[in-house]
Amino acid sequence: MTEADDHQEEQKVPFTAHLEELRNRLVRSFIAIVIGASVAYAFKEKLFDILTRPLLAVMPADGKIIFTGLPEAFFTYLKVSLLAGVFLAAPVVLFEFWMFVVPGLYKKERRLLAPVIFLSTLFFVGGSLFGYFFVFPVGFKFFLGFSSDTLQALPSMKEYLGFVSKLLIAFGVVFEMPIIITCMAALGLVSTAFLRKNRKYAVVIFFIVGAILTPPDVVTQILMALPLIVLYEFSIIGAMIFGRKPMEETEEDDDETDPVPEGAIVKK
Repeated sequence: MTEADDHQEEQKVPFTAHLEELRNRLVRSFIAIVIGASVAYAFKEKLFDILTRPLLAVMPADGKIIFTGLPEAFFTYLKVSLLAGVFLAAPVVLFEFWMFVVPGLYKKERRLLAPVIFLSTLFFVGGSLFGYFFVFPVGFKFFLGFSSDTLQALPSMKEYLGFVSKLLIAFGVVFEMPIIITCMAALGLVSTAFLRKNRKYAVVIFFIVGAILTPPDVVTQILMALPLIVLYEFSIIGAMIFGRKPMEETEEDDDETDPVPEGAIVKK
C-alpha cells in the first residue's frame, strides 16, 4: 500500500470523530492554561511589576498606576496569572493544534512536526518580547506626550492590563506567520511565485492588521506592520526551501519515471 493510500484511509474518519478529537484537545489545552495560571498566581505581584515597567519608565518620577474599584486589584492579579498561564502553556496549546492537523499530512510531512512546534513556540514568545521591549516604550511615550499642566495620566490597573494583554497576544500570534505560510507551502496550498506576486497586497493587509490590533495611532501601527513585512520575506524563503514542486514539474517527473509496458509500441 502506497503512502497516498494510507493518507486516503486516514481521511476516512467520521466528522463526529473529528469533533470529539477537537474537544479533547481543547480540554487539554484549557487544563494546561489553568495549571500555568495556578503556578503564576504565586508570583502575581512580581509579574504585574514586570508588565508595568515599560510604562513606569516613561512616566514622571511620581507617576503611579491606580485602581478605582475595591475588587479591581484582586481581579487584575487573576488576569495577570491567566495571561502568564497562556504563555506557560503555549507549547502545549501549539502541540495540540498541530497534532489536530497531523491526520491531514503525509508521513514525510509529519517528521517536521517537532521542529514546527518548537519554532511556533519560539516565534510566539519572540513576538510578545518584541512588543514588550520595542513597541511598548515607544507607544507609551507617545500616549503620555499628551499630558500637560492641566492633564495628567492616571492609568488604572484594569485598563492597563487589558491594553498590554491584547498587544502581547497580538504580537505573539502575528509572528506565527512565517510558520503558517511555510506549512501551507509544504502542503502545496501556496507557492513561492504566488507569494512574490501578491507581496504588494500583503503589505496593505499588514497595515490594516496593524490598525485593527493596535491602538488608533500611526506609530504603533507602523511598529507592527514593519515586522510583518520582514516576516513575510522570511516566509517566502521558507516556501522556497520547504514548498512542494509545481504540479507541472511533478507530472513531468512522473511521466519520465513511468515504465513502458512490455510489448507497447513507442511512437517517435
